[in-house]
Amino acid sequence: MRFTMDSFNEELGLNIPGHVAVILDGNGRWAKSIGKIRSYGHLKGYENLKKIINYVNDNLDIKYISLFVFSTENFKRSKDEVDYLMNLFKKGFKEEKDVYIKKNMKVVFSYKKEGLSKDIISIIEEVESSTKDNTGLVVNFCLNYGGRSEIVDACKKIIDDKIDKNDITEDLFKDYLYNKLPDIDLMIRTSGEQRISNFMLWSLSYSELYFTKTYFPAFTTNELLEIIDDFNNRDRRYGNAK
Repeated sequence: MRFTMDSFNEELGLNIPGHVAVILDGNGRWAKSIGKIRSYGHLKGYENLKKIINYVNDNLDIKYISLFVFSTENFKRSKDEVDYLMNLFKKGFKEEKDVYIKKNMKVVFSYKKEGLSKDIISIIEEVESSTKDNTGLVVNFCLNYGGRSEIVDACKKIIDDKIDKNDITEDLFKDYLYNKLPDIDLMIRTSGEQRISNFMLWSLSYSELYFTKTYFPAFTTNELLEIIDDFNNRDRRYGNAK
C-alpha cells in the first residue's frame, strides 16, 4: 500500500498532506443564495478553483491535488447546464494550459471518454501531453468520472491483459486505475453534504475526511489552512493500536 509522506512547512508550522482531494460542491446553491442563476455559480466556482490551485502550487508542499469537477451522474442535469459546464471546461483548460506549463504543474485527467465530445477530449489530451514532463504539483481533474466505473474499468483491463489471478495484488490493481497516484491523505467536501458521492473509492480507503458547510465559490485559502491544521490533529493509525 502506497501513501504519500506528509511534509512539514516551517513557515506555517504544519504538516502538509501529500495528496489532497476536493469535491467541489455547492456552486449552484451559492448562486441561488445571492439571487443569481446557477451558471453564475459555476463561473465563480471556476474562478475560485484557479485561485486554489495556484495557491497550493505556490505556497504549500502538497504534491498531488485531485478535483472532482464533474461526475458521470451530472449528465442528468439540464442540457443547458451541462452544455454551459462543458464550454467552461474547454475555455478553462485552454486558458490555463500555459499557466500549468510555466509553473511546472503536471495535469492529468481521470475520466471516461464515453459521453464527452471530441473537442473536449482533444483539449484534455493536449493539456496532458503539454505538461507530462513537468515535475511540480500534480493536478488530477476528475471529469465525467465515477469511482465504481473506475474500479470496473480496472478489472476489465486486468482481464484483457490476462493477468493470473494469483498475481493480482492491491498494488497491481492500483496500477490499472485511471492514473497512478498515491492514496489520498485528506478529502475535503464543500457545501455541507456529508458523503463521498462515488469519488475515488479505492484511493479514499484510509483518507481523513473533512466536510465544510462553505459553498465552493466562497471557499478560501484560509479555510484550506484551517482544515490542514485540523488534519494535523488527527491520529492516523492505519489499523494499528493506539
